[in-house]
Amino acid sequence: MARAWRPWLFSMPFINPLVAKRVFSLPHVLRPFLALIIAALWLSAPAAKAANDSFSTVELLAGFEKTVFGLEYRSWSWRPYQVKKFTKPVQFYVYNLSRRDRRGTVHRFVKEIGRRVGGLTTQITNDPAAANFKVYVVDRAQYVPVVRKDIYKNDRAKVPGRCLVRVVSGRKGIKQSAAVIVSDEGEFLFKRCLVEEILQGLGPMNDDESLTHSVFNDSSRHSRFTVFDQLIMNMLYDPRIKPGMSQEQTKDILPLVVRDARRRVR
Repeated sequence: MARAWRPWLFSMPFINPLVAKRVFSLPHVLRPFLALIIAALWLSAPAAKAANDSFSTVELLAGFEKTVFGLEYRSWSWRPYQVKKFTKPVQFYVYNLSRRDRRGTVHRFVKEIGRRVGGLTTQITNDPAAANFKVYVVDRAQYVPVVRKDIYKNDRAKVPGRCLVRVVSGRKGIKQSAAVIVSDEGEFLFKRCLVEEILQGLGPMNDDESLTHSVFNDSSRHSRFTVFDQLIMNMLYDPRIKPGMSQEQTKDILPLVVRDARRRVR
């Protein structure tokens, strides 16, 4: 009977094996009692922090300020220091110009955004004329020509970055976005560019090196939709946050928006 709880004691994640061995060095009659005390301490220990509670309200407010109220390329958007977001369903169309067909990966990420961000509807369309967010998947040799022809519409334009997104916005929200994603320089760069450029094309257009848990930081190594970025996106697409709002106009409601974003992100 005493042997029955021996493997259970060793299996507890917080028990040092040396401590467990010392339990078994005690007189036989004391071992079950000590094991019960350890079990009680284990069961009463506080639960680990949920992912959505890993960041303080101050951190999230700062992250929102740094990503939403700014623009990596300032000449590309209407009033860069005001809120930019879609107010209608976002219809994506993917031009796969790369030798490798990446449409399935792009479609899955678009659907993931729609599942994880409240207040935002994302859809895939087969009609490029119906799309308000176009994604060009290219090989590196195609990058500059595609950006000049389809994004800038200027054959002499200087083309920055490894990948790129451009947003056209106005008083009523974002009108059109277009992202160019490089496919043939490794999986990390492809996935990193896919996540960062599509998310930025939905509104939070600025990068900041202090955001270590975010793709909105050119120095970070994230290539997925992180919990931090899910919280920022849920804050942005809260219905209380309107296109054209200034930082001052959002200040009073943002703490409530943070609270509600935590409830949506699990």
